Amino acid sequence: MTDKNVIDFVGRYGPWAVIAGASEGVGAAFARQTAERGLNVVLLARRQAVLDDVANELRGTFGVDVRVVTIDLADDDAMTSIAAATDDIDVGLLMYCAGADPNVRPFLSEPIETAVSMVQRNCVMPLRLCHHFAAPMVERGRGGIVLLSSGAGLVGAPNLVAYGATKAFDMVMAEALWAELNESGVDVLGLVLGLTDTPAQRRMMAQHGQLPSIESPVPGATPTETVAADAIANLANGPTWLAGEDVRVGFPYLGAMPRNDAVRVMIDVAAASTGNASDG
Repeated sequence: MTDKNVIDFVGRYGPWAVIAGASEGVGAAFARQTAERGLNVVLLARRQAVLDDVANELRGTFGVDVRVVTIDLADDDAMTSIAAATDDIDVGLLMYCAGADPNVRPFLSEPIETAVSMVQRNCVMPLRLCHHFAAPMVERGRGGIVLLSSGAGLVGAPNLVAYGATKAFDMVMAEALWAELNESGVDVLGLVLGLTDTPAQRRMMAQHGQLPSIESPVPGATPTETVAADAIANLANGPTWLAGEDVRVGFPYLGAMPRNDAVRVMIDVAAASTGNASDG
């Protein structure tokens, strides 16, 4: 990486990035790759110790400033806490990748609070964060927003009722934000994940006996570092990027079908699999 590339990236998206869901998976990979390009980083997630490990890695390896905000993004006061922790810095890049589904279970097998919490985390908080951070980006005439969606949001499927619906929301939200903000110099990208080799995916598959352990890589899955690199490489090419060969193949295939037929295909897929718990 040349100095010019560092300067260009910081000039367009710096000096600070806010990354929600930064403790592991795609969020942590994105934090590493933005810090490598010279951005200071605010890390948001629930687990203090894990966030501290990521923060220490970024400081030690890349020499950037890092702030850690330990927070449950489904809490009612989460936006207030995030605003207070960032009100003295200029945020030029926002990535939202929290909200994986660790369960992949039938809708009626879980309390309704589980689904409501997912809607809060995957829909309400991205709306709030985008509204808060996009306004100064528009004023400055530069900035970037990345929202993670999922192949689960392309069509309804069993065991993914709330998760799939929230990811459809995120995909359309990113596209609509791009339509409104792109002419103002703010890049918006909806990153649609396929099968991704995240810790969440490994835990879910190991729990269902599909992997020997959480240390085993997910066969055929896209590495998180590749997904993060795709996000950075395509930030200015919104509104949507399909991250992973499986979703790039499945998107046009399912999209060409009548919706009823596409749902039936997903029923057949679900019969042979417990689903996808990737970060997106």
